[in-house]
Parts: sequence; C-alpha cells; structure tokens
Amino acid sequence: MSSKIIDITEELVQPILTEKGLELVDVEYVKEAKNWFLRVYIDKEEGLDITECGQVSEQLSAKLDELDPIKGTYFLEVSSPGAERPLKTKDDFIKNVNNHVYIKLYAPLNGEKEYEGTLKAFINDSATIEYKLKTQKKQVEIPYDKIAHARLAVVF
Repeated sequence: MSSKIIDITEELVQPILTEKGLELVDVEYVKEAKNWFLRVYIDKEEGLDITECGQVSEQLSAKLDELDPIKGTYFLEVSSPGAERPLKTKDDFIKNVNNHVYIKLYAPLNGEKEYEGTLKAFINDSATIEYKLKTQKKQVEIPYDKIAHARLAVVF
C-alpha cells in the first residue's frame, strides 16, 4: 500500500517540479506514533527557499485531494532533504563525486558493512570511496547493487 502511495505521489508531483525547475529527491509515507506522514523531499542546484516548498505543497495537496489516493488522515510535508541528502540514483552519485558520503551495504565488503569517506569516483556502476582507517587512507570500490543506503555526510 505505501509503495503505491509513493508511486502516485511521485507521478503527481513530478510535473509541478519540472515546471518550477526543481528536482524530486525522495518520497516517504511513514507512520510515526499514531500519525501518518507523506514527506516529499525536493531540491535544486542553488538550494531551496521556504516559499518554493510552500508552493509545491499547495499544488500537490490540491492534486492529492482531487485524486484521493490516501484513505484516512495524514500530514503532507514538503521540504529540502537537508545537508545529509540521500543518494538514491546513479546520477546522484555522479553529481556528488568529491563530496563526503556515508554508505551502508546489504552485506559486508572487506569485513565492513558501512563506509564513510570521500566519493572519489563513480564509474561502471561502482562507487570508489576514500576513507581513513586509523591513520591510513584507504580506498574501496563498492558495486552500486550492493548499496542498501547512501547519503551525503557532514564533516566536523
């Protein structure tokens, strides 16, 4: 059910975003405590402002009300993905070469299930990550299909 709602929401929001020159980053439909939340994460190269999020929210809300794919109450939230934006597609990886990333794998690779470091390259469906192990810099090549979750990571 939730994947159907996500698919419908993506279909409804994409024309709105295209018209405004915005990018769809992710859609979530999740239950937290007793409430359901439909979260739509959008972005653009120069960053978003709250007005753009509000406009997309209003237009999407009207389309959702018209189609009524969600029975019951829920909260619609439209926002930027923030500093730790998820990397969902191969294009996301390509755009973020030289950025700091966190990657979680489905199964261990070289004895590790998580890597955090600089994305040095994304070639032939593999991400090359440079990371520190104690005082040494190392590199690992991670096949895209082994990645369970990836996001940008803030470095302090």
